[in-house]
Amino acid sequence: MMDQQLFLFGGGPPFTPMLCEQFVSCLDQSGPVALLYVPRPDSSWADYAPIYTNALTANGATDFFHFPLSARPAPEQLERLAGSAGIIISGGETERYQQFIVGTPIGTIIQERFQHGVPVAGFSAGALLTPNECRIPAIDQRDGKSLVLKGLGLLPDAVISVHYDTWQEETNLYEAFIKTESTFGYGLPERSGVYLKNGQLMQQEGPEAVLLRQKGGNI
Repeated sequence: MMDQQLFLFGGGPPFTPMLCEQFVSCLDQSGPVALLYVPRPDSSWADYAPIYTNALTANGATDFFHFPLSARPAPEQLERLAGSAGIIISGGETERYQQFIVGTPIGTIIQERFQHGVPVAGFSAGALLTPNECRIPAIDQRDGKSLVLKGLGLLPDAVISVHYDTWQEETNLYEAFIKTESTFGYGLPERSGVYLKNGQLMQQEGPEAVLLRQKGGNI
């Protein structure tokens, strides 16, 4: 069985230095690093993408595939994603990322690649997609109402909060942890990241992440 490598960040890019190096070291297969993003009408991805790619390039990654998400991805885009050596899910409006990825051919490919040892990194919205449930806090919603949607299931038996410090997510994380009876809860501050291998926390960098863990039925 291939090791499953997951990198989660509490805010936007860039990668933290050590986790960037670790991510690149996990690129064991041929193919590009795929960067998945929802286009924003008020910003240019060409200007934003180097915040991701510069650090990756400095650590040895050379091939990138920029994938603007939509409801109707082209067959060529899906083919390139299926041949990727690493996958990065960017941040933005979480509900739209969930709509374009979870339960779609894109999500299926991500799950398959992850199972076959391809490292997956999620930033903010991208991180929220990785558990079984994608729990979107009210502060991240235009209508100010929290949502619980289906996630990718890359990190089962866990709940995640991002922007843990600036969004004051302590209560939301704890309540989700109790309600779902998850084994783990991760509160990721901005500028922080964690690396999980086969579901086990291996490394963290930046402001210390909050970790909730069930022990014998107790927290």
